[in-house]
Amino acid sequence: MHKPAAKTQLKHLRTSDLRGLAQLATQATVGVTRIVEGVHQSIWNTLGVPGGKTPGQTGGITGLVYRSIDSVTQLLGKGVDSLLVRLQPRLESAAQSEAATPQREAVLAALNGVMGDRLLANKNPFAIPMTLRYQGEVLNWQALPPMPEATGKVLLLIHGLCMNDLQWRAEHRGQLVDHGATLASTLGYTPVYLRYNSGLHTSQNGRELSALLQELARHWPLPIEELTVVAHSMGGLLIRSAVHYARQDSLHWPQHLKNIVFLGVPHHGSPLERAGNQVDALLGTTPYTSPFARLGKLRSAGITDLRHGNVLDEDWQGHDRFHSKSDTRQPLPLPEGVACYTVAATTAARRSKLAERLIGDGLVPLHSALGQHHDARRSLIFAQASQRIFFRMNHLALLSSPEVTRKMVNWLTPVESAATPDG
Repeated sequence: MHKPAAKTQLKHLRTSDLRGLAQLATQATVGVTRIVEGVHQSIWNTLGVPGGKTPGQTGGITGLVYRSIDSVTQLLGKGVDSLLVRLQPRLESAAQSEAATPQREAVLAALNGVMGDRLLANKNPFAIPMTLRYQGEVLNWQALPPMPEATGKVLLLIHGLCMNDLQWRAEHRGQLVDHGATLASTLGYTPVYLRYNSGLHTSQNGRELSALLQELARHWPLPIEELTVVAHSMGGLLIRSAVHYARQDSLHWPQHLKNIVFLGVPHHGSPLERAGNQVDALLGTTPYTSPFARLGKLRSAGITDLRHGNVLDEDWQGHDRFHSKSDTRQPLPLPEGVACYTVAATTAARRSKLAERLIGDGLVPLHSALGQHHDARRSLIFAQASQRIFFRMNHLALLSSPEVTRKMVNWLTPVESAATPDG
């Protein structure tokens, strides 16, 4: 007998989610009202009817109606939020909240990727805090869990945009693939997973990760012999940013950093975000479509950073992130003294100009994943033996491919004990 759909869906919700949903509903109502008003005023403009004090606003009685809707909606939203804040402790103690489900965590990760900067700015409980996790538990430096299996070789795994740490466990043809678990069992690493709000600017997350790794180095139960990072997609930009700020701030954790493996990382951006930026510009060209440009501007700072692959504060500060502009990033080479490897994928069967510049793995073109740039100052130099291209593979398949796992084992195995190289 099947469980009712409503009960099945409700098991993914927590009491605290009511606040987050109420805030999103309020913001959605206000946002839609402003878009409708913008279209309304665009029509009035063609008839010569003056608007309000701000572009896109209506005037007179019509404007008063829209202002009233906006004010009442926000007032109700604040009232509901205040009520839920008071009720939340009672509801949670009565309900004995269950552990979060993977489905819930996946939805929250996607939501944070799309609008995580807004969630944080509005203090929405859906905003994900940055944490390091060991065996599914958050590492609390004041009360570390028992870690009898910990070694001096730490493996940090960093997920990409709209994802979370649980998604490193994936299936391939019915078989579980877990890069972290395999590297741990084969090479003696202790896997630690990062969970973060991927909707924030990469440099903001980079600074926070740098501080977090400093705490990891200070509190790890054993002296750290080696820190190796495996980063997927946006995660690769994040670790490059973290290393830069750690060295700028004279932190000591980079002394332990030995290897970074980049999996499908958009070092020089993704054409999908550049296309989104062009849609913004297109919507703004006519008075009837310009109000809808607000929808495109809901996307997060993390997403707009992927237009060119921003990793530093200077790459975005002082600029309108929705304004179309050329690549003006500060050049940032691969970190010195660290062995860097890159895996690129393409859904094509072989290399071609189309595959390298546009198709790629569906999200990241080959030249971007390989660090190649027409401006030599921005090119990232990977040794030939430290690059690998997988054909007929998409972006997410990099997480579930046994071939990728084998390649990483091959790269990370110490030379003196290396097995026969794979193909």
